Amino acid sequence: MARGAYSPQSQIRVRVWTWDQNEPIDQPFFQRRIASSVQMRQSLRDDPSTNAYREIHAESDRIPGLILDRYGPYRVVQFLSQGVQAHRDAILEVISTGDDIAGVYERSDTDSRRLEGLTRSVGTLFGDEPPDRLPILENDRKFMVDIRGGHKTGFYLDQRRNRQRLTHWIRGDVLDAFCYTGAFTVVAMSAGARSIVSVDSSAAALEMTAEHINLNGLQPEQAEQIEADVFSYLRTCRDSRQEFDTIILDPPKFAATTAHVDKAARGYKDINLLAFKILRPGGCLITFSCSGGITSALFEKIISDAALDAGVESLVVATLDQAEDHPVSLFFPEGRYLKGLICKLNG
Repeated sequence: MARGAYSPQSQIRVRVWTWDQNEPIDQPFFQRRIASSVQMRQSLRDDPSTNAYREIHAESDRIPGLILDRYGPYRVVQFLSQGVQAHRDAILEVISTGDDIAGVYERSDTDSRRLEGLTRSVGTLFGDEPPDRLPILENDRKFMVDIRGGHKTGFYLDQRRNRQRLTHWIRGDVLDAFCYTGAFTVVAMSAGARSIVSVDSSAAALEMTAEHINLNGLQPEQAEQIEADVFSYLRTCRDSRQEFDTIILDPPKFAATTAHVDKAARGYKDINLLAFKILRPGGCLITFSCSGGITSALFEKIISDAALDAGVESLVVATLDQAEDHPVSLFFPEGRYLKGLICKLNG
């Protein structure tokens, strides 16, 4: 029927490479598949305003378990399944070619490696050692990325399109919760926010948020960075009656697997309920979930329940999802992991 990679320890025992049983899984196979994926991103490659994007999105690009992200002259790769690990050398030979590639860095350090029975693997695989902070452009905005130790492969590339889209909805006093290194903060300030509070539990991430504000020529006196647990901060705002006109909630993954969906749903409801309580009439809540186990329908139900319990009336004025370089195969709907809603309170 097909050719696939067998993984003896994973709950996904076989990941199919090809439905052509006569097609060999060899160097030319990976050359073709990788070239096809890179070609599909040609418009991003040609865009002078952006030089950071995903080149290979695992199953959706017909290479299960392989992630390849581009940050200027560097590529960051993740080998996340037994199959791509077994073909690691063949894949590396393909992704390290090209005059515009200064280096290839590996970030195979996710929990999915453990589920596949693989150990953590991080380091330079080809070319130059990357700098501690690598400058990138996203829609002409400047950011510094830590591809060695930052979240995911260093930056949330999947939110690129959403960051551009939400500029229409930003107004007044803004709260950017789970801000990480401040990409949404920079966009909100560029869109004319009167003031912005950026909250994260990482002091290092907040330092980079302040750096990104300055790097983009914005006014630091309009911005405040607060190191805190977001759940606790939202409760403090509720109790002190502090309110905002726009709230951005972009939390980390609450449900790593479907077994954690119920607990994750409670977490999403809690933060959104609190956000609704501190949102001014007519304001916008821009809220996300990146948990694959939380479907779009379930996420909308959670937000609806949060609004009901908060005693507010809200309209969904836009739905958001992952950027086009994170495509979703019709044969792998689980690849649609990022979902978002823009909810506007009735004034």
